[in-house]
Amino acid sequence: MIEPVPAARLFTHEAMNTTFFLRICEPDASTANGMARECCDQIDLLEYRLSRFLDGSDVSRINRMKAGETLYLSESCHQCLLIALQGHSLTGGLFDITLGRRIAHLKSGLDGAEPDIVGQLIIHPDTPAITCESPGREIDLGGIGKGFALDLIRQLLVDWGAESGLLAAGASSLIAFGSAAWPIDLTGDRATQRITLMNAALSASGTGIQGSHIVHPGGEHAMPANPSRRVWVKAPTAAMAEIWSTALLLLDPKDVPAFIAGDGSIDAVYLDDGDKVQQV
Repeated sequence: MIEPVPAARLFTHEAMNTTFFLRICEPDASTANGMARECCDQIDLLEYRLSRFLDGSDVSRINRMKAGETLYLSESCHQCLLIALQGHSLTGGLFDITLGRRIAHLKSGLDGAEPDIVGQLIIHPDTPAITCESPGREIDLGGIGKGFALDLIRQLLVDWGAESGLLAAGASSLIAFGSAAWPIDLTGDRATQRITLMNAALSASGTGIQGSHIVHPGGEHAMPANPSRRVWVKAPTAAMAEIWSTALLLLDPKDVPAFIAGDGSIDAVYLDDGDKVQQV
């Protein structure tokens, strides 16, 4: 039996080096258009604050800080950094947004040893500020920035009174809210598993498609010999789903069940081992 896709108005928006898809269940066209415009404006504002590639962004200014400097941040950037710091703790350090230099080195295709990870940044917990104790760390928010954007616009739509919706940043990060249930296909190399997404987020990470962006905080030799081809994580928020899908891809698949045992920030994990897609 093929589950029906809920009726929704579709809007698209290019930002954060991806395409955002906003499926909004709203019968009035004018209201839906207003919702979508506000969502797109907020996505653009977040990109300006979170992108490491825009000179005036909070993140680019953080990456230029010198020892002893303190930088005051936008509230949204501060909240995203605090969530990332929580993710670092929950994943035992596997999720790390301060590996920007290593990521850039890997994406460049240059030979030679990975850049050493040096420096220390301190995020102030109660004030939107960050202090550089010693330089060297470079922030690259990557997927968590997109997940954070989805969480923010989901809340905007809830505040607008949208009945339900499915929001996506590219094909790898989604969040559903409201009364509708959305059929989602997890497509592996040789098999596909269909799940239903309702009031939850889903993030996918994989070595098959985006292997060049996967960096282990322990260095290239810390990667498992046979990582999962793809990992999907279902979680209450898109940011948390992004954190866990990135972290779990850095583990040997056989180690994943014990690693996530008892963690309340995850709803479900699915792995593709090359032959089948199955829930852990």
